[in-house]
Amino acid sequence: MKYFNTILLLTLFMLLGSCGDREAAIQKKADKIHEAVLTVDTHCDTPMRLTRAGFDLGKRNDDGCVDFPRMKEGGLDAEFFAVFIGQGPRNDSIHDVVYHRALDIFAAIHESIEKNSDQAELALTVEDAYRIEDTGKRAAFIGIENGYTVGNDISRIGEFYELGARYITLSHSRNNDICDSSTDPSGAEHNGLSEFGEEVVREMNRLGMMVDVSHISDESFYDVVKITGAPVIASHSSCRALCESPRNLDDNMLKALKENGGVIQICILSDYLRQPVPNPELDARLQEIREKYNNFRDISDEEREKGRNEYYATREKYKDYATISDAVDHIDHVVQLIGIDHVGIGTDFDGGGGISELMDVSQMKNLTIELVRRGYSRKEIEKIWGGNIMRVMGEVERIAAS
Repeated sequence: MKYFNTILLLTLFMLLGSCGDREAAIQKKADKIHEAVLTVDTHCDTPMRLTRAGFDLGKRNDDGCVDFPRMKEGGLDAEFFAVFIGQGPRNDSIHDVVYHRALDIFAAIHESIEKNSDQAELALTVEDAYRIEDTGKRAAFIGIENGYTVGNDISRIGEFYELGARYITLSHSRNNDICDSSTDPSGAEHNGLSEFGEEVVREMNRLGMMVDVSHISDESFYDVVKITGAPVIASHSSCRALCESPRNLDDNMLKALKENGGVIQICILSDYLRQPVPNPELDARLQEIREKYNNFRDISDEEREKGRNEYYATREKYKDYATISDAVDHIDHVVQLIGIDHVGIGTDFDGGGGISELMDVSQMKNLTIELVRRGYSRKEIEKIWGGNIMRVMGEVERIAAS
C-alpha cells in the first residue's frame, strides 16, 4: 500500500508539472503573438466620458475601460472610439441639436488625441494603423454609433467622414430615419431600410465609410447586404446560435455576411455571449434604474452617465459575467460556419462590455491566450485581431477610390 501511494503521488506531481509546463508554453506563445500582430478593437463608448471634467485618455482612469496607458499595457494597438448619441425624438429642430452634440464629441476626441500626441495618433486608413503601430503609439480610429446623428441630411455623412469617421452604425436601440432597430419595442417602422437609408448606404460606399450592421433589425440587415457595393461590418455583435438575442446575427445572416465579404466583430458583453441566468431580483433592480432615467432617453449627458454608473454598479454587485471561454466559443462558431476570414473583436467597452478576466483593455492579451489554448495559429490569430477588419476597411477604401 505504501508503495502504491508513493507511485500515485509521483504520478500526480508529474501530471501537475506537465500541466504547468503546458500552460507556461501557451503563455509564452501568446505573449509573442500578441506583441507581433496588429490588435484592433472596433467599438468602445469611451468618448461619452470625454466631455466629463477630469477625464483624460492620456491617464489611467480606473473608473472606465479604455485609455491610452492601459491600451499599451494590454497590447491593444488600435481602438475605434464611437461618437454615440442615444435615440430620441425625430424632427428638424432636434436633429440639429443632435448634430451639434455629435460635433462636440468629435472635437473632444480630436482634442484628446492632440493633447496626448506622444501616446496616440488619429488613424484614417489601413496604412495609418500599421504605420502608427510601428511607432509604438496607439492608433485612434473614430466610428459613429447611431445614424441618428445624420438626421435626414445626407450631406452630414461627408462632413463626418472629413472629421475622421470611418463607420456608421445605422441605428441603435430604437428605429430612426435610416432603418429599423433590432430592439425597438414598437416593432418595425420601415420593414428594413427606409428610402433615405438606401441613400445613406450608397453615400457611405461612395465616400469609403464602412456600413455597420450592429443593432439593426434582420430585415434592415438583408436590405443593406442587398444594396451595398462594399463589404460591411458588425462592429460589436455576437452569434444568435449561442445566445438568443435580437442583437446577435443568426447563422443565415452570418452566411450572407460571408457572401458580402464582411466581418462580425464579437461583442464582449455578457448578455450577448450567453443566456443570462434568471435573476428576478437583479432584473427588478435594473428595471427600476431604467425607469428612473427614462430608459436613458431624452436626458442630459450628465444624467445618462449617472444612470449608467448605477446600472453597472448594480450588475457588478450580482457579478453575472460571461467568460473569455464564452467569447471564444462565438469566435469558434463563426470560424466553423463561415471561415477564419470573417471574425474579429468589438468589445463595447464603456458601453456595457466587460467579462470575467476581460474587464478593460489592459486585459486584452487574455483573449489571445485562450485562442492559443484552443489551437489557433499565429496567422489565424492575426486575422482575428486585426487582419480581417483591416481587409474589409481596405476593400471599402479601394471601392470608393475606383
